[in-house]
Amino acid sequence: MKSKFLIFAILLFGTGCAADAADVLRPIDIKEWPISYGGRTRDPFAASASQIWFVGQSGDYLARLDAASGKLMRHDLPDAPGPHNLVVGADGIVWYSGNQTGYIGRFDPKTWLTEKIPMPGGHVEDPHTLTFDRSEKHIWFTAQWSNVAGRLNVASRKVDLIAVPSGNARPYGIIVAANGTPWIALLGTDKLASIDPRTLKLTEHAIAPGARPRRLDAGNQGRIYYSDYRRGYLGRFDPKTGKTDEWKLPGGRGARPYALVVGGAMVWLVETGPSPNRFVGFDPAKDAVTSITPIPSGAGSVRHMHYHKGSGAIWFGTDENTIGRALVGK
Repeated sequence: MKSKFLIFAILLFGTGCAADAADVLRPIDIKEWPISYGGRTRDPFAASASQIWFVGQSGDYLARLDAASGKLMRHDLPDAPGPHNLVVGADGIVWYSGNQTGYIGRFDPKTWLTEKIPMPGGHVEDPHTLTFDRSEKHIWFTAQWSNVAGRLNVASRKVDLIAVPSGNARPYGIIVAANGTPWIALLGTDKLASIDPRTLKLTEHAIAPGARPRRLDAGNQGRIYYSDYRRGYLGRFDPKTGKTDEWKLPGGRGARPYALVVGGAMVWLVETGPSPNRFVGFDPAKDAVTSITPIPSGAGSVRHMHYHKGSGAIWFGTDENTIGRALVGK
């Protein structure tokens, strides 16, 4: 097996890197569950090590996979909201973005009741990606084509909207760092944005010229890692210094890095340009890619990932209508 990956490394990187190929290509264990519902399975959230919620974006449903038994549960959404993303609270409530119908939905799996929280003002039509703050008192979100970010108060249902100054900025991926600061990838620009959670002031931060950041996450020391979808780089922005570092990915300009998450001591992302897609691990301690694993189904595209710390697993959905698990460790 080791020689197989060594040969793959030589083909991918050239003989100049062959001495390091065994380390570079340390593969990880990936398992996928085919989802018979179809409908573009995406954006899974691990409520536990085995209970995995996800949406069917074009199938208009919420679903739950029991990874231990393989059993599935589906809840259809009759208003065709094009659910784009979901998060699950410690109380088991599922919140999802009604991307085509301009609301954030609340689904209670115990009662099967759904509540819709509309966007205020009537001009925001596309809630995109949701993320909790550390207390789960608020859900922060993006609305890509409306060019805003937002915050939902879970208790009161009040929604605050924050405009992005740059036109056509396309706010996309969003996370909340350990210090409580939300960070956003502005896909239509070469910028990231941060929001002061007390004042709701949004600040734009320039990164590498020409970059197009799509997903992001916070690593050690509060540094922000992002996938540069246009140029095929992994980038890192330091909020303390304003410095940006970047590393060209193995797939080069055709890598099309999309989903990204920090898991364990590593940064993990998926190159969606190659077929099959490649699950790539970057070690910040070495500032180098140390793992590449082709996704068995081919994936088509992996758009978002969720790391479950307790089990050391990263969960993802694919355009091949599978839910995948990558065991990366704690």
